Amino acid sequence: MQRNEKKPALITGSTSGIGLSIAHTLARHGHPIMLHGLVEQVAGEKLRTEFTEAYGVECGFSSADISTENGCQALVMDTREAVGNPAVLVNNAGIQFTAPSHEFPSDAWQKIITVNLSAAFYLARDLLPHMRAEGWGRVVNISSVHGLVASTEKAAYCAAKHGLIGLTKVMALENADCGVTANAICPGWVETPLIQPQIEAISREECIDLDQARARLLGAKQPMSRATRPEAIGELVVYLCGEFAETITGASLPVDGGWTAQ
Repeated sequence: MQRNEKKPALITGSTSGIGLSIAHTLARHGHPIMLHGLVEQVAGEKLRTEFTEAYGVECGFSSADISTENGCQALVMDTREAVGNPAVLVNNAGIQFTAPSHEFPSDAWQKIITVNLSAAFYLARDLLPHMRAEGWGRVVNISSVHGLVASTEKAAYCAAKHGLIGLTKVMALENADCGVTANAICPGWVETPLIQPQIEAISREECIDLDQARARLLGAKQPMSRATRPEAIGELVVYLCGEFAETITGASLPVDGGWTAQ
């Protein structure tokens, strides 16, 4: 039996997209799951029930607003009540807004920094002491290719994702001899519903089919004109929680179709 088996996992932003895929993958491997997202309680409870029935694991749900420190503390309390102290923390929640730096609204800047970076700090700060005491823990921060390189009109997002990588390295150093690792995953284009409107817009504007539009969108950044499946991110999280990843810490792992190789 691997040491991480059946240890609870908290995944922020896990009611859709990459976070939901990570939650499914961890649950399939036997982890009790704490789901989190800004959806109605009824929808969250429905999803929680689906996880429990499909995977036979304990599962909780919280809609805590992690844009505040108090909201992060509420999520920690909800998690402990539902599944116990999580030994796996996946900081996945994130928001986006685009505008030139000289026109970027301050409220959008603050919200992106808070949700994409500060929440990861607050949650890790509260959960690391128990991981350290237990001698085992995994912090996986879902950064982005934009934690490694920049794109125009994404000042706050790039700043937050770069900051998340720096935070990951600090936590890795501080916990290197405690059985606790901290790593960042840096996805490029991922096949989620969020990219579909962009593909459709290119298709309309350039009068090309959707497959051509997808290749155009992805190929503008990635040498590989194929998006990553969300399941691939989930499987990488599982690997980082496994016995063969015990010396991987402080890493920033691109899953980006060659984007950052250029």
